[in-house]
Amino acid sequence: MFVMHTIIFFISFLVVFFFINIYISKRLIDKLDVSQRVKLYFRLFLMLNFLGIIVYMFSRYYMELNNWLYFLVSLPMGVLFLLFCTAIIYDISRVSLGKIPLSASRRDFVKKSLDLSSFVLATGLSARAMYEARFVKHEKIDIKITNLQQKYKIVQISDIHIGGLIDASFIEKIIKRVNAMNPDLVVITGDLVDIALDKAEDALEAFRVLESKYGTYFIVGNHEYFHNIGKIIDKVKSLGIRVLENENLYIGQEGKGFNLAGVYDMFGYRIQAYEPDIYKALKGRDTHSPTILLAHQPKFVEEVGSGVDLMLSGHTHGGQLYPFGLLVRLQQPYLKGLHQHNDALQVYVNKGTGFWGPPMRLGASSEITEINLVPIA
Repeated sequence: MFVMHTIIFFISFLVVFFFINIYISKRLIDKLDVSQRVKLYFRLFLMLNFLGIIVYMFSRYYMELNNWLYFLVSLPMGVLFLLFCTAIIYDISRVSLGKIPLSASRRDFVKKSLDLSSFVLATGLSARAMYEARFVKHEKIDIKITNLQQKYKIVQISDIHIGGLIDASFIEKIIKRVNAMNPDLVVITGDLVDIALDKAEDALEAFRVLESKYGTYFIVGNHEYFHNIGKIIDKVKSLGIRVLENENLYIGQEGKGFNLAGVYDMFGYRIQAYEPDIYKALKGRDTHSPTILLAHQPKFVEEVGSGVDLMLSGHTHGGQLYPFGLLVRLQQPYLKGLHQHNDALQVYVNKGTGFWGPPMRLGASSEITEINLVPIA
């Protein structure tokens, strides 16, 4: 059943990209004021780009590629998305131009300018997106918590997606930065592993040197379900990391700390295993102390009733490539940053420490989040 879901997902993914290619060809390339030979070159590029996407989908999970080759085949997905956005802007601009009364010579000049600017836009956005993906920002935020007796520093990392270009070297750099922040505790809010466990061993081993006063805590994300979630949980536990499986524990000195709870991801509902249970996760908590909940997807907030002061999530990647975030918002209530969900509950959404798919980010930088919990005076 799960294998069938994966196959359907891959096929659907490729079908969508195929029709995006058709749109770009018909509504952008066909309309350019260039020779047929140049148009042929553009179409060949689209074909090679689409082939790269197919190779990427298989190499992500089923094939071994050298890093430089993996880098090349991981780019086409992002390039195609940015080309698609450019094609939409071009299409709207071209149609609008046809309705403006201009002389033939001026219309020809404006049209050629539009053609050139569209090419520059697509190239510039792709280059900028690759540049932004090279850096993981240190985001720092103070969050006021009711009934908290003293300050605590939580460092949150999320959506690392070990696999492909996210390897042991990448993890070691992240951990070095986290340790330098001297956190009270570290939380990893899902999508840590996105490859077969035996291929992720070296990267995971790097987590053994994470340092904090009260330890490291992990919840699964939807991608863990694709790669034998049970074995991943066992492996993470073997690293000295506490996995919160619909449960909670107390952080800090009794009466001066807070409850830390964690749930499985909502993807568990689809496979009817490892399902999140907020009631079980909060059972037995100290009701006189504040509660911090780890839940991978922001939309889990819809299942959270009273008793939670702050929910820490990931999953969205902040949209990763603008304006993809507009589509993410159709599924998730929050895209990134801190939000006041209701009078009692706040939600913070980490944009992801790694990336999924192309090594590209645009308007949504990767982040390590330093969260300072502050008592309300």
